[in-house]
Amino acid sequence: MATVLAGIPGVTGDAMRHAATGGKRLRAFLVLESARLHGVPHTQALWPAAAIEAMHAYSLVHDDLPAMDDDDLRRGQPTVHVKWDEATAILAGDALQALAFECAAHREAGTAEVRATLALTLAQAAGARGMVLGQAMDIAAETATTPLTIDEITALQAGKTGALFEWSACAGAIMAGADATPLRDYARAFGLAFQIADDILDVEGDEDATGKRVGKDGAAGKATFVSLLGLDGAKARAVVLADEACDALAPYGAAAENLREAARFAISRRS
Repeated sequence: MATVLAGIPGVTGDAMRHAATGGKRLRAFLVLESARLHGVPHTQALWPAAAIEAMHAYSLVHDDLPAMDDDDLRRGQPTVHVKWDEATAILAGDALQALAFECAAHREAGTAEVRATLALTLAQAAGARGMVLGQAMDIAAETATTPLTIDEITALQAGKTGALFEWSACAGAIMAGADATPLRDYARAFGLAFQIADDILDVEGDEDATGKRVGKDGAAGKATFVSLLGLDGAKARAVVLADEACDALAPYGAAAENLREAARFAISRRS
């Protein structure tokens, strides 16, 4: 990721690099692992891995803006609009989104058909039927007269958080021209488990460990998995989902153990 961003000049480039610094790189990990499972060369898989990290970084920059979640801390550092200003944050986010498609369509990412499929499916995952839809549902829920139900929160998070995880996990199968169904099933369970863990961290987490503000959901009265299921219920649901994610990898046998470990990490992490 650092290499891709290295030559971008000016304040926008500085803001992009700031936004992309740190984090767990979990989405990129899923791309690389799914590629490894299908015998896709590491050098080829690095391009969609960079694409998803750029897309994720863009989503965080815009999500942190005052008009959205209005956060001032991300990955232990000031958010982009705090370190610079809102205009710079908007432009840096726009540029990161464009960079994501540039990486997905890079000539080293595969054949023309593979690159086109990667770019198309990334657009679908990130756009108005995926991540943006989930974010729009989240914003609408803030002014709704009745709290969301568990099914509505599940649908919201399947877009806001899950869509990019699903793309990441399926990227290797796309590059190999293989059936992505097991990895798609894995990612859907994984993404919900990850989000439930986020909701738990908002209640139990420490800002120094998480690198972002905690307690915001409760203070805002937002409906979350924790508010609807209770803390113990949310933890139990996360375990069930992590197990479902692991079970979905049965067709790959022991070769998918790293992905199983990722599912376990998703619900045990402290950041």
